[in-house]
Amino acid sequence: MTGTTPSALVTGNSSGLGYGLTGALLERGWRVHGVSRRGCDLDGNLVDVRGDLSDFDAIPGLLSRLLDDAGGLDLVVLNAGVLGGIRLMQDTSLDELKRVMHINVWANKVVLDWLLQWRRPVAQIVAVSSGAAVLGNRGWGAYAMSKASLNMLMRLYSHEFPSTHLSALAPGLIDSAMMDYLCEVPDPDVFPALQRLRGARGSERMPGPGEAAERVLGVLPELRRFDSGSFVDIRQILAPEEYEALMGGGSN
Repeated sequence: MTGTTPSALVTGNSSGLGYGLTGALLERGWRVHGVSRRGCDLDGNLVDVRGDLSDFDAIPGLLSRLLDDAGGLDLVVLNAGVLGGIRLMQDTSLDELKRVMHINVWANKVVLDWLLQWRRPVAQIVAVSSGAAVLGNRGWGAYAMSKASLNMLMRLYSHEFPSTHLSALAPGLIDSAMMDYLCEVPDPDVFPALQRLRGARGSERMPGPGEAAERVLGVLPELRRFDSGSFVDIRQILAPEEYEALMGGGSN
């Protein structure tokens, strides 16, 4: 789409999955455009800007500078997001819900709106979702609500991007800073879904960001087999038995 060198936009690429995806794409010879609050320290064909995606008014200017020389994009990964606290819904304030929705949903709407008016070709857009969006486990209130809303956001925008394939992808368990909090702070006796997370840490079921990125990139062609706007859990493709057990057992 952009000549001989494929091009991608990755949001939230300073750590975790976004960092892993940026590195994996650079290793494959891609040109990567990244935006995050802290910036990405990787070397290579990387155009990187620092910016706070919670500042909606600043997003159009950030993207205009970041993508000024891009004739189009082969891939967009909407990865930036926040977890929020694991607590009962009755203990979750409206301010907390608004903060998580602000980043996980509305910032992505602003990015999608900008891409629509950019009027340059975009082949594939993947929003990073979570199994929490459909499981609705105790304690995951703000995060689960935001990811369920993100899934519907992608479904709705699929009607407005007729030449682009959209997906909301749950990438599975990833050993990251977010997992540090989940495995150390909330009480698994109060929030039972955490027991499975803690049991998976250190195993192949919870890879680090680099390996998780390889898995995500590996399923990109498979995502196109689903209708544009679909929510897909990576385990549906890579580990269907694990996925069925997850959906039946209601953990994560």
